[in-house]
Parts: sequence; structure tokens; C-alpha cells
Amino acid sequence: MKAYIIVNPVSGRGHGEQAIPQIEALLTSYNLEYELIRTEKPWHAADLAEAAARAGFDVVATASGDGTANEAVNGLMRARAAGCNKTAFSIFPVGTGNDMNYGLGNHLTMEDGIRALAEGYRRKIDIGIVHGGDYPEGRYFANCIGIGFDAVVGFEAAKIRWASGLPVYLMAVLKTVFLYFHAPKIEITLDGESFTQRSLMTSIMNGRRLGGGFMTAPEGDPGDGWFDLCIVSEATRLRLFQLIPLFLKGTQATQPEIKMKRAKKVKVVALDGTLPVHADGETLCYQGKGLELELIPGALDFITIQR
Repeated sequence: MKAYIIVNPVSGRGHGEQAIPQIEALLTSYNLEYELIRTEKPWHAADLAEAAARAGFDVVATASGDGTANEAVNGLMRARAAGCNKTAFSIFPVGTGNDMNYGLGNHLTMEDGIRALAEGYRRKIDIGIVHGGDYPEGRYFANCIGIGFDAVVGFEAAKIRWASGLPVYLMAVLKTVFLYFHAPKIEITLDGESFTQRSLMTSIMNGRRLGGGFMTAPEGDPGDGWFDLCIVSEATRLRLFQLIPLFLKGTQATQPEIKMKRAKKVKVVALDGTLPVHADGETLCYQGKGLELELIPGALDFITIQR
């Protein structure tokens, strides 16, 4: 097996670059054939992943956080559309949140990720595509689309450069409680059935987790052919503070402000206000008016540890 390793050197506040010697040593210890390259600019990982798939590499793995992994997914899906669909995907977690890796494979350490390559266990994962915002032509995602509160949390977390991991997102959540608390009125259509409400947060999950530890879809499974949605209605600031620990435990579903839904196709339209949106932690738009999402079942092979 020949692996193509895409490293984002600035992932995890520079941890990506620092991890390269460990990555190379582990790959060598498992006698894996590989080529390693660093990203140099936005969307570079997408172009590299697509080229690797077209060149016939068995696996593309990113040593990165969710943003670079999302780019690689987009590159692999572009290659798939061109008929190059033999290349599997994997992640070595070196980012700030590593939520995509948690939801797709749950190999939590660098050594786990590289051992998974050596063992070669593949599982089929679903991939979502979203049209709208700054990407009317569409953007693929593997973990989630976040609309509203969680998107603003991501925007604020990106400004915090002196910390990493879950604490970054906890600080961003606390700030966002005071920045984003007026819920827009939206129409949500799930597989053709519509309802309208004021929604502070609408998370459309393929994985399970956001923000390095918020279990937005604790029952989510990226191979089951469904999106899992967590929809939060308007709430007071005090109530938001009360809900935060429930999201950390994944026990929010019983609360009156929470709707948990499943669907294969989703449409969200702002009837008043606008929609800040992220895709796997990457900005999709700051002031969108509408989105359409569809799940593509079994779109990619993901290499992970067999459990």
C-alpha cells in the first residue's frame, strides 16, 4: 500500500509541522511506503488529494485538523466524480478540535492513525454536499454543517491563538452567548416535510461531535445513510449556560428547546435574519439566506482501527 500524507504545518497552532518527525518515524517503523507533502495555501489540500487519487495512491491521509481534512475530502470527491474512486481517506489528528476524526474513525492518537494504515481496515462512510452561501456550486463535508450559534463559536475560536483543544471552544462558546442570542426565523425541510421556528442553532451532523467535545449528535454514525440534526430553539442567556454541560455529555435531547431529527435531504431558509454557516469548521458564509444539503451514502472508504 502506498500512502500520500498531506500535512498542514500550521494545524493545531503549529503542531502539524512539529509532528512531521514522529509521523515519518512511525510510517517507517510500520514499513509503509509513503509520500509526504506540506500544504502551502488555502484549498491546496483539495488539489493535492485529487491529484493523488488520479495518480493511483491507495490512501490519502491528512495530518491536520478538520479544515484541511475537509479540503482533502473535497479533492477526493472531485476525483471520484471523474471515475477515480479507489483511494481511501484517513486522518492523523493534530488539529485544534479533531472532531471529524473522532466522528469518522475515533483513532485518537497519531500512532493509532498510522497503525490503522498498516492494518488496512476500511469502512464505508457517507459524505454530505451543501449548496448555498459562498458555495452555490456546492461543497462536500464529512462531519457537519453548523448554522447559527455553533458557526459563530467557530468564527470566535479561530481568533484564539494562544490555546488549543476543547478550552478554545469553551472560551468561544462563552463569548458567543453574548454575541449571538437573537435566533432567526427559519424554515427547515427534512425529506420534503417542512416546519418553521426560531432556531438559535441548527447542526446537521454526519459525525458526532463539534468544538473538541460537544456531543451534538451522540448517536451519529457516518456510515448509516442519515444526517442527524440537532435543532436548538431560542433561549435566554441563562438557559444557554445551563445547556452547555448537557451538550458536553450528549444528554441534551430531553430538553424542551432541543429537537433531534434524522433526514437524507435538508433545506434551511432564513425567513428573517441571516445564517452564519460553517462546513467542518470552515466558513461557508457569514450571512447566508438558504442552504440545501444531501447525503451521499458510502461515498468514501475511511481507514481506521477495527473495533
